[in-house]
Amino acid sequence: MSGADVPAGRVVLGREAAVATVLLEHPGRLNAITIAMWRALENAFRGFSADASLRCVVVRGAGGQFAAGADIREFPQARADIEGVTAYHRDVIAPALDAVGACMHPVVAAIEGVCVGGGLEIASRCDLRIAARGARFGAPINRLGFPMAPDEMRGLLDLAGHAATLEILLEGRVFDADEAMAKGLLTRVVDDEAFDEALQGAVARIVAGAPLAARLNKRIAAQLRRAEPASFSDAQWREFFSYAHSGDHRRGIQAFLDGQDPVFTGD
Repeated sequence: MSGADVPAGRVVLGREAAVATVLLEHPGRLNAITIAMWRALENAFRGFSADASLRCVVVRGAGGQFAAGADIREFPQARADIEGVTAYHRDVIAPALDAVGACMHPVVAAIEGVCVGGGLEIASRCDLRIAARGARFGAPINRLGFPMAPDEMRGLLDLAGHAATLEILLEGRVFDADEAMAKGLLTRVVDDEAFDEALQGAVARIVAGAPLAARLNKRIAAQLRRAEPASFSDAQWREFFSYAHSGDHRRGIQAFLDGQDPVFTGD
């Protein structure tokens, strides 16, 4: 199949009940991410954050592969000079990654196959990263002659820390899921044949939880990366503890006292 015959990449959105699915799909290119796909990813996640009826978002790749990074075929035109490079990374990739990380709902990366470069950057902005044992990880962009942009490196630093991030970038090595787990890049590694069951179980547990509590946990975790609780304002504390008046808070406590499973409605 020639380059001209390869179907264009796309981001396919799906939904089942309170769970949205984002499918990265670029046949013949290991789901390499085009500019149009980055923009579609940003738009999708901006939309998810405006939809209070959702409880979870799952990001995965088509054909048993997560994503092989950005589509390098676009580089000669899109990144032809310093202005193009700057716009590509700051105006295309960074907003997409920020939208993933800022999503108010729990986001799960379901990782199979290759997860390198931009694929790893996307996964690093998700809340949970569940990987099949056969998955492969890395950021071999040193072979392309450029570093990882600051907005893109932030996700790796948050997960793996300074030393492991530099190892990943300076060596440009592709490594297995067990090593990715040891580096802090993953939440869970499961055998390939148990992957779908493990993913479904994680999503079911998220959906069964109180959505307001999940959103507050995400927000507070993000704030605590930047500041100690002692520096929070009275307004921030009041916003956090506002869940005290929620129906789900009352339902959760009462269900526990009654020895029943809670059923949360999101109010």
